[in-house]
Amino acid sequence: MAKKKTFLMKLADTGGTLFAADWLEQYAAICFRRAAGGNGFEVLLITTRGSGRWVIPKGSPMKGKTPREVAAVEAFEEAGIKGKVGKKPLGRYSYVKRLDNGKDVPCIVEVFTVETTSIAETFKEQGQRQTLWVRPTEAGGYVEEPELRGLFARLDARLRKTPPDIA
Repeated sequence: MAKKKTFLMKLADTGGTLFAADWLEQYAAICFRRAAGGNGFEVLLITTRGSGRWVIPKGSPMKGKTPREVAAVEAFEEAGIKGKVGKKPLGRYSYVKRLDNGKDVPCIVEVFTVETTSIAETFKEQGQRQTLWVRPTEAGGYVEEPELRGLFARLDARLRKTPPDIA
């Protein structure tokens, strides 16, 4: 049985395209809310439609929309989340995206926070993904990308320091 490739092994396999500037840019949302009982915060994870990996809502640039607007659109389309989007990015992470043609391409994802104000009963990708609300300190255990784990830790530290108006 073939050994499962680590994140860094996958990224290394795309090195030629990464350094040739043949990479994609995407925008994402780390959606958060107060935990039940008001004790701390939770972040939203969703599954990909293909592999079922745990990720955050994200998507490609959209004509006429700013990066933070794209993050808000993706949060709504993929998970029904409406909320207050951070004015500045929380940070960035990278991952390897498999295109429909089978080609692996490195992606750089700029991440914005979304303080969840409501969750729609119906939305575009409803029923296509699973959702999970977990503490930011637990979220890193679900995702594959090391840099995304770091962003969950950064958000957790900010929420503990200045809850919740970090946007």
